[in-house]
Amino acid sequence: HFSIFNPTYHPLMATLEIFLIGAVIIVALVLFLMVAKFFNLWLRARIANAPVSFPTLLAMWLRGVPNALIVDTRITAAKAGIPIDTDQLEAHFLAGGEVTHVVLALIAADKAGIPLDYNRACAIDLACKGTGKTVLEAVRTSINPKVIDCPHPDMGRGGKIDAVAKDGISLRVRARVTVRTNLDRFVGGATEETVVARVGEGIVTCIGSSDSYKAVLENPDSISKLVLHKGVDAGTAFEILSIDIADIDVGENVGAKLQTEQAEADKKIAQAMAEMRRAAAVALEQEMAARTQEMRAKVVE
Repeated sequence: HFSIFNPTYHPLMATLEIFLIGAVIIVALVLFLMVAKFFNLWLRARIANAPVSFPTLLAMWLRGVPNALIVDTRITAAKAGIPIDTDQLEAHFLAGGEVTHVVLALIAADKAGIPLDYNRACAIDLACKGTGKTVLEAVRTSINPKVIDCPHPDMGRGGKIDAVAKDGISLRVRARVTVRTNLDRFVGGATEETVVARVGEGIVTCIGSSDSYKAVLENPDSISKLVLHKGVDAGTAFEILSIDIADIDVGENVGAKLQTEQAEADKKIAQAMAEMRRAAAVALEQEMAARTQEMRAKVVE
């Protein structure tokens, strides 16, 4: 029954009524702007059967999270039949992870029949941070094995490993290692460099234990069998499928070279000892001459 058009209406009540009306208008305007800002994302998520509420979109916007990225990623996961909440995606994004790579990796693993849950995928993604690799690449390598050169082209002499057999002949070997990612050991497992180092160590050990370089040339697969038997992929993030000797060359005769150098060193040592004996003989001769002069002086006296 109060109205600003009533002559008996109190001015304070009129001011309060105007303030309330203004507040209602401001709240309605804010709600309208929020609906207008997030309506497209809300509608897109609703149509894709991955609904996201307006308060959730507003909260993501206030926390500085790209809500469009989170919504689109959740839609992708929902269409692939992978249930993921926006809170999980948002938490991984705030931790510095790549939510897109995680979802794509989960989809790829699900299609390939590889067991991989969301938490492990997030852990792999965070472990890959700063290494130049992604969890999606790890899953793809688990599906499609990749080949690693051993040693790397920028290592060794001409990209080959030098090893010497028992007969002193050196062999230069280049191997190709086929590996696939072991997702269960990826977090905390040794990297590709460790696999290359272990394979190189196994090659040197196998050639070094051979009686002759000819035996290695006749059966190069003996290197692969020995290296695989050593279990060089233990504790690494990879599973070795095969080790193939791509190239093997005969190097120099290291044994003969070492024997020649040793003979030259022995020669120099013998010459030094002979010079020492000659110097001792000369000194003794000088000493005897001095004693002769001394005895002569005694005779004269």
